[in-house]
Amino acid sequence: MKIGFIGLGIMGKPMSKNLLKAGYELMVSDLHQENVKEVEAAGAKAATNREIAEICDVIITMLPNSPHVKSVMLGEEGMAAFMREGQIFVDMSSINPTASQEISAQLSKKGIKMLDAPVSGGEPKAIDGTLSIMVGGDKDVFEKMKEMLLCMGSSAVYCGAVGAGNTTKLANQIIVACNIQALAEAMTLAQKAGVEPQLVFEAIRGGLAGSTVMEAKAPMMIAGNDKPGFKIDLHIKDLNNALDCAHSVGAPVPMTAAVQEILQWLHNHEGGQKDHSAIAQYYEYLTDIKIGR
Repeated sequence: MKIGFIGLGIMGKPMSKNLLKAGYELMVSDLHQENVKEVEAAGAKAATNREIAEICDVIITMLPNSPHVKSVMLGEEGMAAFMREGQIFVDMSSINPTASQEISAQLSKKGIKMLDAPVSGGEPKAIDGTLSIMVGGDKDVFEKMKEMLLCMGSSAVYCGAVGAGNTTKLANQIIVACNIQALAEAMTLAQKAGVEPQLVFEAIRGGLAGSTVMEAKAPMMIAGNDKPGFKIDLHIKDLNNALDCAHSVGAPVPMTAAVQEILQWLHNHEGGQKDHSAIAQYYEYLTDIKIGR
């Protein structure tokens, strides 16, 4: 099975390398040639999008947002024009569920099956191949692709029809964002009250408040490390999609709106390329303290 992989950024690059480690034949494309060369050195073959569309059995995209995926697939000279019946398109980007459904509808006219399969876990889990993968689409296609997906993740869960994967990812991103905000707020409270945030972390991590978010982000906040595993600008994009989806279905999401305003403030103060744990820096700005330092 020949796989094409388009989008070799923070997440796509290690994901593609894990497919190579699993023995898959891979053709890759990215706007940044240094990323292509790095994955090529690991065993992939560089190619144009058209070559990938014409040759590969399965095409994976890992791109920033809905417009990028729609442009690559359906735009002028988009890949759909060169694809054939029987190919499978797996979009692992985090995009609006309605965009996934629009792309799938166009591809189905050519007999091309699509899965929307966004991931959670950030760069560390992309590197070690333990991402959580949420999948929407035809269940038979999911079963066919599951072994391949599990080369990049520790779990791949079928969530329903096309769009269900991205709806699940939006729910995930709401929970992650609100957890990070609560963590930053709690650590700020602790420090203002004279208790070391590191000791708070050690005391509560094993209890009900403990979480994967806390384990990953509390040490970063305490160390002042904002190197991006998942950028604030990308989380803003995801929450914009969540708010759009919520408004369209009539779901109340006031907490999501509140944390989105904090993320937007950070973007406007040169924080958009920082890790989303830099939500703590918003509280540092308000209180003139630095958590753990």
